[in-house]
Amino acid sequence: MIDLRSKKRIVVKLGTSTLAHKTGKLNIRRMTNLTRILADLQNAGHEMILVSSGAVGLGVGKLNLPERPKDTPGKQAAAAVGQCELMHIYDEMFGKYGVTVAQILLTKSIISTPDRVRNVRNAIDALTRVNCIPIVNENDTVAIDELELEIGENDSLSAVVADIAGAEALIILSDIDGLYDSDPKQHPDAKIIPVVEEIDGYIEQIAGGAGSSLGSGGMATKINAARIATASGVDMIIMNGRNPEDLYRLFDGEPLGTYFPAKKQ
Repeated sequence: MIDLRSKKRIVVKLGTSTLAHKTGKLNIRRMTNLTRILADLQNAGHEMILVSSGAVGLGVGKLNLPERPKDTPGKQAAAAVGQCELMHIYDEMFGKYGVTVAQILLTKSIISTPDRVRNVRNAIDALTRVNCIPIVNENDTVAIDELELEIGENDSLSAVVADIAGAEALIILSDIDGLYDSDPKQHPDAKIIPVVEEIDGYIEQIAGGAGSSLGSGGMATKINAARIATASGVDMIIMNGRNPEDLYRLFDGEPLGTYFPAKKQ
């Protein structure tokens, strides 16, 4: 299993299902525990970088909408409201532990342009030098291509950010314990695959399925993230974010979730 204690820069991706209840409203208890533990890991000497979903989901809750909008302008509006709410909450919660946060909003056009990629890397380096936690999200208010495609870009985005930032590990917190050998909702005897050395056709086949009603990702997007991360020399883990205390167990070396070892560079 991965030894996270020896790794300096770590990206953690938080999905909407981890941050919010099914109503779209903030899961206060879980987010309080998450920020406390992430701040503690930062204090222990790790450089934590967050890739946070949740803008659209929280916007849905803030606007008291009955469901996630299906039209692009509605999603843009929810994202605009939700992103403001999301950063306000992060700032307030991390501030209780003396940790400063910063917002970085990205689009595909940014991460596909070398000069802009270099600017993002320089900004992340500068922020981590002053013990600040960068919180990265896709700019859903203007990145309408991603909103329309519903491809769960923040999973892949987290892997791209890990590569850009020169991170050593990526942890994706989801609403599932890891990658199963079959759909656990349909097969009660399904077993978690603890380590995936190679992403082949079999792994891609069993990774089908959509995400939650509030988010837009699924296991397939996480496998795509694993492909990007491991090819970039970044170890990756998919684990359940239901109990934030499990992060301590993971950093203590317990085998949790599904581990995708980095390819040798």
